[in-house]
Amino acid sequence: MIRVAIKASSPVTQAGLERLLQDDADVELVPLADGSMADVVIVEAEGPEIASELLEDSPLVGPPVILLLDDAPHTGVGAILKTGVKGLLPRSSSAAEILAGVHAVAEGLVVLDSSLGESLAESTTVRPAAGDEFQEPLTPREAEVLRLLAEGLGNKEIASYLNISEHTAKFHVASILGKLGATTRTEAVTLGIRYGLIMI
Repeated sequence: MIRVAIKASSPVTQAGLERLLQDDADVELVPLADGSMADVVIVEAEGPEIASELLEDSPLVGPPVILLLDDAPHTGVGAILKTGVKGLLPRSSSAAEILAGVHAVAEGLVVLDSSLGESLAESTTVRPAAGDEFQEPLTPREAEVLRLLAEGLGNKEIASYLNISEHTAKFHVASILGKLGATTRTEAVTLGIRYGLIMI
């Protein structure tokens, strides 16, 4: 039996996901308040920023997370997966795709929409050249996190400074790495300086 907790952006979507999962005899729905008892947590949101807000106050420490997003990031997928997110699927995924994702993630696998898988493959080989502009601008919160990275703060210190959860701090760092095309924090800071995002 796979215990699944759900956090959706609206009560209607929450109810729809619950109905979808109730049809699977191998799935048991558990309240998010008991998220630590879940084997898999599904978080549904319109985009990465909203997803990080939904995750911010969640008691999510151990369970793997499947993100259902409208605007899934096509850069930095690998970095996002390091935050505890084990699945990235579009909100438009079919019932069969979501259920397959739940089963796969519960078995320790990583689940990606095919287009995101292609992006992950490309991101391991394509590096931004010096002077290139990055594809997607940082949000104001990501710019703030990047400045804190430049000061040498770790995820726990960033979370404390910004009064957010450590999970959300990790999510922002992963998003920054993806948008800048960086594989390490040091490289992200270097690129941030190069692009004029950080003043030295």
